[in-house]
Amino acid sequence: MSESKRIKTALISVYHKDGLDAILAKLHTEGVEFLSTGGTRHFIESLGYPCKAVEDLTTYPSILGGRVKTLHPKIFGGILCRRELEEDQKQIAQYEIPEIDLVIVDLYPFEDTVASGAEEQAIIEKIDIGGISLIRAAAKNFNDVVIVASKHQYKPFLDILNEKGAVTTRDERRWFAREAFAVSSHYDSAIWGYFDGGEGTAFRCAVEDGHPLRYGENPHQKGTFYGKLEEMFEQVHGKEISYNNLLDINAAVDLIEEFDETTFAILKHNNACGLASRATVLEAWKDALAGDPVSAFGGVLVTNATVDRATAEEINKIFFEVIIAPAYDADALEFLSQKKNRIILIRKEGKGSTVQFRSLLNGVLVQDKDTRIETRNDLKQVSEKAATDAEIEDLLFANKIVKNSKSNAIVLAKGKQLLASGVGQTSRVDALKQAIEKAKSFGFDLHGAVMASDAFFPFPDCVEIADKEGVKAVIQPGGSVKDELTFQYCNEHGVAMVVTGIRHFKH
Repeated sequence: MSESKRIKTALISVYHKDGLDAILAKLHTEGVEFLSTGGTRHFIESLGYPCKAVEDLTTYPSILGGRVKTLHPKIFGGILCRRELEEDQKQIAQYEIPEIDLVIVDLYPFEDTVASGAEEQAIIEKIDIGGISLIRAAAKNFNDVVIVASKHQYKPFLDILNEKGAVTTRDERRWFAREAFAVSSHYDSAIWGYFDGGEGTAFRCAVEDGHPLRYGENPHQKGTFYGKLEEMFEQVHGKEISYNNLLDINAAVDLIEEFDETTFAILKHNNACGLASRATVLEAWKDALAGDPVSAFGGVLVTNATVDRATAEEINKIFFEVIIAPAYDADALEFLSQKKNRIILIRKEGKGSTVQFRSLLNGVLVQDKDTRIETRNDLKQVSEKAATDAEIEDLLFANKIVKNSKSNAIVLAKGKQLLASGVGQTSRVDALKQAIEKAKSFGFDLHGAVMASDAFFPFPDCVEIADKEGVKAVIQPGGSVKDELTFQYCNEHGVAMVVTGIRHFKH
């Protein structure tokens, strides 16, 4: 079997023609004959190159509104025949089937059509049949045939043509076959997803555009991000985003999406260590930082407001890794960009996925993203003492933070400012004690503060501990078999408690 193969005949039928002209020019100079259909044939001929029509070879016209053009033994025989097999060579000679050495084909824009909101019939017509069949056939016979299955593969193919002409090695053909099956699997997954309609009857995920990272969670681990980060952010400054940066950025976006008021948050290891909602972005920053100026070092900053120069100057006083905002004033951006490695992101309007999944054991866990944001209407008063309007606002504020904190989690807040939180503890009591100690270490008075828990209290102990520190309003999901004991404590000690019925565990 010859390692290198010369391209003599090319079948070309593409939806996207931009960038194709350079390839055609090089193939023509190499004496390659063109075979094509409809619009692509007219395009090739408009450039001055001779091109044989597929229907002249098959003796069948394009039929059924273009649904059947290339589905014919003379096309697929020319692609699939094994050059080294005598029997295959006899059959293509008998049936006058020309060998096809190169297939350049792409697929109808199914995903774009779905995203446009088109009606179902228009979407169905964008399910490619001939194209996907050509891709699979050519990729299967990569020993003899080159398959270019997407405009994204034009450049590597053109590089080969420019380097050594219309000749490819087996390794090169195998690489293009691999890329072709990536295209076909992604396409079929998108079609399946449309028909599945979000029911989740199977787990299929085909994501292109893998971006190698410097390393994974630790330097000895390999890491890759699959997705289109540019649809969510514009990186205007800084070093390459790392695996751990991405985890923190994801946590930061999830958290800031909870707030409508001008809010600033500081995160470390996916948890908020400072957060405040204020009238201005500068005030929000100062009060967020006050929550824990020690943990803020090296953190990820996120806001839902435009960063101005005054705020930028205050932010610049500490070291941080990443800042995310919807916009920056020009002078603020110039000031923040003075640090070479600082990652500065502009967050775009696009939303992230509504489904979460993670690999574990020998399978995958899939769930809907926790997008529930409780309002006043979701709160049920279970204590004799009612929370004040100000306390209700703080309870809802604290509940948003605890929802986005690692379980077991307790959040203490006052005046729409995070005073402290206890996160990732094996005991809810330990989480509360951690939060109390942290708040006191930064000089916060807990009298008048509120407490939020991401899950129910199995005993009244946490409420009792918080009460002794001056916390007189609590929000929790409820649902413990010992709820009544906790409610009884609140009634006996004048603590206002509301329950939501919704747990927000986050592991």
